[in-house]
Amino acid sequence: MKQNRPWWVAGMLCAALGMGGALAAPAKKADAPKKAAAVQEVEGLPRVLIIGDSISLGYTPFVKQQLKDKANIIHAPGNNESTVRGLEHLDAWLGLKKWDVIHFNWGLHDLKYIDEKTKIADITKGKQWVPVEAYEKNLAELVQRLKKTGAKLIWCTTTPVPEGALGRVAGEEVKYNAAALRVMQAAGVPVDDLCAFVAPQREKLGKPKDVHYTAAGSQALAGEVVKAIEPLLAK
Repeated sequence: MKQNRPWWVAGMLCAALGMGGALAAPAKKADAPKKAAAVQEVEGLPRVLIIGDSISLGYTPFVKQQLKDKANIIHAPGNNESTVRGLEHLDAWLGLKKWDVIHFNWGLHDLKYIDEKTKIADITKGKQWVPVEAYEKNLAELVQRLKKTGAKLIWCTTTPVPEGALGRVAGEEVKYNAAALRVMQAAGVPVDDLCAFVAPQREKLGKPKDVHYTAAGSQALAGEVVKAIEPLLAK
């Protein structure tokens, strides 16, 4: 069985593959917080919350399928976007029930360029939603809030930004992952390094000029997520 990479090495691997504070831009009006959607759960199984953007929305169904007899897998409602949204809505996403494991990521929306309505914009016309200094600060706060749940936490690195992706600078995930790694090392949170996993095969698994993945790509990502979550279910 393949062993997971040590968490203190994770992130640095992705940074190597990718090589070759400030206030976040405010939204005019915050979205109303969404509570976790009602999901039919199997009583007695561990509860796993996945927080993330459309990348995680793509792989979550496959994670559910692979862990269907081992855990209740629930994605926080909708696209959880940036750390700004996380700070606004985390309490609603967590709800009142106990979580056993929380697998989480923010990044692709933090580093994207937006217009005044927080819609994605060309990098020559928009401004970055959350500059990396603010991202690191926001993430540190979010991690402390997540730790208070008592759940086992797993940070998931931000997957690569390819050349030509709208509203994002190719390779900029490297410095965001480096900032996140500092936060996770300080907090003792293990890392699921999806960036390092997918970077060498991005062309095969991802869509061209797009941060998103094909169905086969999402299924491959799900396999790595399962490897990160499953060992924590029995502890």
